[in-house]
This record gives sequence, C-alpha cells and structure tokens, in this order.
Amino acid sequence: MDIKEIQELIKMMSKNNVTEFKYSNGETKFTIRTKDFNDGAIPQYVQAAPQMMAMPAPVAAAAPQVTAAAPQALEAPKVPTADSNAGLIEIKSPMVGTFYRSAGPDKPTYAGVGDTIAVGKVVCIVEAMKLFNEIESEVSGKIVKVCINDASPVEYDQVLFLVDPKG
Repeated sequence: MDIKEIQELIKMMSKNNVTEFKYSNGETKFTIRTKDFNDGAIPQYVQAAPQMMAMPAPVAAAAPQVTAAAPQALEAPKVPTADSNAGLIEIKSPMVGTFYRSAGPDKPTYAGVGDTIAVGKVVCIVEAMKLFNEIESEVSGKIVKVCINDASPVEYDQVLFLVDPKG
C-alpha cells in the first residue's frame, strides 16, 4: 500500500465517519485511528513495533541478581506557552523520515517563510525508506517559521512549519 492509497483511505474514513482502520498483509501491519472529524482533528497513524523478547539470565552459582529498572515515563506532552507562537497553527510530520524543502538541490522550495499556502498545497517532502512522500497543508495561511533544516531527520508529529491562519 503506498502513501496515495493511505491518503485516499483517510479521506474515505473522514467522509464516512470511520474512526479506526486496521490493515494486515504479510509482515506489513498498521492501524489508523482518528478522532471525531467533526471537530476538525487530524488522524493519528499508529504502527505496531516488533516486540522484544527477554533474555534469560545466565545460571551461575554466585551470579549477582539483576533487577529490571522501571521503564522510563514517556515524554510529557508540551504545553503551549503564551509567547509569540500564540494563535499559530502547526504543520506536523505525519511520519518518521528525512525532511526536504524541495524536490531536489536545484529545484525551488515548496514553501518558505512569508509564502501564503492553501489547503492541499505541497509544503515539503518527507523521505521514508526510499519513498518520497509529499506533505500537503491541511490549513490555509501565511508561513511564519520553518522549524526544520533541509535534509534533517524528523520524528512523527514533529512540527515542520508554523502558519498564521490570518495571513
């Protein structure tokens, strides 16, 4: 299943108020969960990670006991602060990969600071596993900040652009 098929699937989920879809084909498995689309929420993409198996401790007469440390807590969600970013909308990465502002080194950037964008306009590319995925804007407005350097790695849900919807 390629990115265009997944995007079409998400659109169909939105139109039909479907909140969860599971896909399995051989080793490829993923789940798409969405919030209520009437609220204008963005879908969440969840992919199952391979499970790690615990290795048994070696048996020895005087071996020290090893205790497992408690798993570290996940990073707390970032609370918006009342700073200059108030009222701005974030365009976030829908996947893990490498962020590119243009289709090639000699090509113009898709979007930059000061550019006015509309819903559906390609703003960047995220390359994941040799697939170049065009990231389209889900908001209209004026780009006020590009948060990632070109050819830098990005994480899922990492902020790529800040957009002023009034611009």
